[in-house]
Amino acid sequence: MNDLILIRPSKVLEREIMEYRQEYFDFGETQVNGSCGLAYYDNFDEWLNLVLSIEKDKLRNGVHTSTFFSVRKKDNKIIGSIKLHHFLTPDLENGGHIAYGIRPSERKKGYCKQQLLLILDVARKMKIPKVMIVCDKDNIASAKTAISCNGILINDVIYKGVEQQHYLIQLK
Repeated sequence: MNDLILIRPSKVLEREIMEYRQEYFDFGETQVNGSCGLAYYDNFDEWLNLVLSIEKDKLRNGVHTSTFFSVRKKDNKIIGSIKLHHFLTPDLENGGHIAYGIRPSERKKGYCKQQLLLILDVARKMKIPKVMIVCDKDNIASAKTAISCNGILINDVIYKGVEQQHYLIQLK
């Protein structure tokens, strides 16, 4: 099953990206995981400038980050968002290399695994030897996704009062 492609955010996609964001809010969610803080920006251009700058020019939390949206090929609908930190600093050890989310209306359809496999290919091309995925212990869907892509549980920790699990995926 290869229904998705990854695309970088752009001004051309403003309407679709903001509709994607709104769906999270409509479902009572306050974050848009894997979107580099999209939920916190009412001004699309400000958010887009941040996303584009931290990939190449500026560091955020000491790291460059690439942000993508997964788009379903058959109808060009944005299905999910995913970001990849190019490396980890000690501050990001509890956040991992990869964060991802699937729009609420498209969950439980296998898209998250497809999206993760696509970003793992990006990481391989960037010569990242391994990636860590961190999820809250009660986020069973995220843990299953990491495991389905050869993630190995390496750590259970409590971070800021929340139980988390760290999964490692070797890319070599």
